[in-house]
Amino acid sequence: MLTSTDFGGLISDRFCKNFFPIPATNELSNGMLTPDFVLPNVTHGGTVKLSNYRGRKPVVLAFTRIFTEKQYCPFCFPHIKALNERYQEFCDRNIELWMITSTDKPQSQIVIRDLGLKMPLLSDSSCRVFRAYQVGQAIGAPLPAQFVLDHHGRLRYKHLFSFLDHNASVETLLKTVDSL
Repeated sequence: MLTSTDFGGLISDRFCKNFFPIPATNELSNGMLTPDFVLPNVTHGGTVKLSNYRGRKPVVLAFTRIFTEKQYCPFCFPHIKALNERYQEFCDRNIELWMITSTDKPQSQIVIRDLGLKMPLLSDSSCRVFRAYQVGQAIGAPLPAQFVLDHHGRLRYKHLFSFLDHNASVETLLKTVDSL
């Protein structure tokens, strides 16, 4: 018996550009300043510029895989939900937590509504920031990764996707920031 799955919107220019596998080649090391960027904050409006937070507070960058507003990476979906459920713990510690997606603004707005996201969801539909952080790509979307930056904007922790260890746990991210 066949079942129907909605793949509407999956095959797009972004999907084709990210189709062929490229492994994560991130060469950022602890203590380095990470690439600056400006991205739209779809959750709260406006834009965020990473360098505006240097000297102010730690930032956690959580790159995630969302194919379309209807199709999530099976490894990332539970991670998105866990980060959102514990978002207040980051706020209570004066930490910026940004989820970065390659979905465009209209798709991202649906994701925010459907998942009830409280944390900022930044849209990088060009995948420019994903590429600057060298997180890799496969089967239509950039790979997930997490980076913890101290209040000076220096890298203190990074986690790149592997099939054995998909995403850094919320506990690991909080523990890393607590140790700064």
